[in-house]
Amino acid sequence: MSHSLDEMLHLMRCLRDEKHGCPWDKKQDFSTIAPYTIEEAYEVSDAIQRNDMPNLQEELGDLLFQIIFYIQLADENNEFNFDSVVETLKQKMLRRHPHVFPDGTINSFGQISVSEVSEEELKKQWGAIKATEKASSSSNDTSLVSILDDVSNGLSPVIQATKIQKKASSVGFDWNDIPPVFDKIREEIDELEEAFHASSQEQIASEFGDVLFGMINLGRHLELNPEASLNLTNLKFRRRFAFIESCVRDKGEKISSLSLEQLDEFWEQAKQLGL
Repeated sequence: MSHSLDEMLHLMRCLRDEKHGCPWDKKQDFSTIAPYTIEEAYEVSDAIQRNDMPNLQEELGDLLFQIIFYIQLADENNEFNFDSVVETLKQKMLRRHPHVFPDGTINSFGQISVSEVSEEELKKQWGAIKATEKASSSSNDTSLVSILDDVSNGLSPVIQATKIQKKASSVGFDWNDIPPVFDKIREEIDELEEAFHASSQEQIASEFGDVLFGMINLGRHLELNPEASLNLTNLKFRRRFAFIESCVRDKGEKISSLSLEQLDEFWEQAKQLGL
């Protein structure tokens, strides 16, 4: 049986068919599908981190289905279709890779040796092209008044913070060294503690956010991916907690019946075992 994209597009039309389609699929719109798309993207990332290729194949299919769903919704409203999405993507890639497609067409591939272009030149070229695209797209949009305006509010807060900081850094609003970042984090933690003792829950949340923002800033200066780093800790916590659960089962106890001190002893054992 063929598994062509055309079949998937037809399958999506069937699911949305007014008479015979799926009741759940028929009632969806862009906003209701968006959370699932974010979830699927994270599941793709998880499969990659686990190097689980069979699962990655499945998760990529789920993510592709989300894209097909959006295209079907837009096509029903005569806004855009699959062909226009692909054409837009193709033109963008041709435009952003003049070192690969020198005259902006696929036929010009191979006319330039990419090895002759340095990584620094590529970064400058990429930045110049994106700046041109931004200027063109915002030429009739007077609301775009900040370099931060093109950081999407739809991104996860961690990714948003990272991108915001990079944008600010690109115009010089940044520390040139790491020690001041540590100092700033200590300052924010002190303010959080003060808020905890004296302020409203709203102020505590604000100060807590400042601490998180500072930690993401530190990660950026240390050239660390904050989400990847946190995920490593999540995995570490899972391993150690599973060890605690195993020890509790071996004792014939319920985990809720043991004191924190007893559980912490198992935690330290897990650390000593390198879990």
